[in-house]
Amino acid sequence: MNFLDCEDLLETLLEKTDENGPVYHVPVMLDEVAALLRPAPGMLFLDGTVGGGGHSERLLECGAEVIGLDQDVEAIEEARRRLARFGSRLRLVEANFREAEGVLDDLGERRGLAGALLDIGVSSHQLDTAERGFALMKDGPLDMRMSRASALSAADLVNTSPVADLAKIFREYGDEPRAMQIAARIGALRVQHPFATTFDLAAAVSSVAPRTSGRHPATRVFQALRIAVNDELGALKEALETIPANLAPGGRLAVITFHSLEDRIVKHFFRDHSQEWVDRPEWPEPRRNPNRIFRLLTPHPMDAGAEEIANNPRARSAKLRVVEKLKETTP
Repeated sequence: MNFLDCEDLLETLLEKTDENGPVYHVPVMLDEVAALLRPAPGMLFLDGTVGGGGHSERLLECGAEVIGLDQDVEAIEEARRRLARFGSRLRLVEANFREAEGVLDDLGERRGLAGALLDIGVSSHQLDTAERGFALMKDGPLDMRMSRASALSAADLVNTSPVADLAKIFREYGDEPRAMQIAARIGALRVQHPFATTFDLAAAVSSVAPRTSGRHPATRVFQALRIAVNDELGALKEALETIPANLAPGGRLAVITFHSLEDRIVKHFFRDHSQEWVDRPEWPEPRRNPNRIFRLLTPHPMDAGAEEIANNPRARSAKLRVVEKLKETTP
């Protein structure tokens, strides 16, 4: 079998189009990810957010094996259809990436991973499908659950949470300056009629925060609710704490984020586990970092190129950070 030659991708970053087209989800920084993860025949990778299968497809084309996770059953079904030609080299599991360690145990997979990828955030399909309730410009049920098995929807959160709790969500997860006013407006309106659709919520927010720029005034609120409904930041923190133990020495962990809250978590985790020396004001001199397990490969995050952003505007906020697990840790 002829595999795609991926060894020179880091230098060339070849501009390739997806032969299957952007049917389900357009993967971000596809070539950069492949270049830094360095897939090759015999290597095992974890794709913690398989989406439509774009990143997994590139890893598989290079001859690697992939265990693909996604909490969205529709994503799993699409990846299974799209990647069927790779046979047993691909194993798909409906699960959140925070459950990766348990999935590997259930599969009886004891090999160390050559690499792992987390592509954080909402997929193109979720945004473009009104019935999923993620997009404020498409009227649909106020849902926002990435996993249909989850009990809590955005409507539940909006209609039952105390006003103070809603304001905290909007402020902390959306950096919304009018968080309290918007939450109070929601609290007053839901007494008359519970919120059921995305347009209901968008209209309520717009009545308090009218449009002053090109961005819809409800954008921050929708982002905050999505993060809260899916516990996105909690899942990311848990995955960062557990996945590294399953990497083989020299294995690499790549994370793509799309807003500052996620990127800050990844940045600090990678920094805290890659710096060789730690210095604190109360210490007479710096000490070796007992938590060092990584070599930082991206001192600064990689951004999508201008051509990719032109073809896929959703890539403009993407940031890629990558670390490599040390072959030996400092005692």
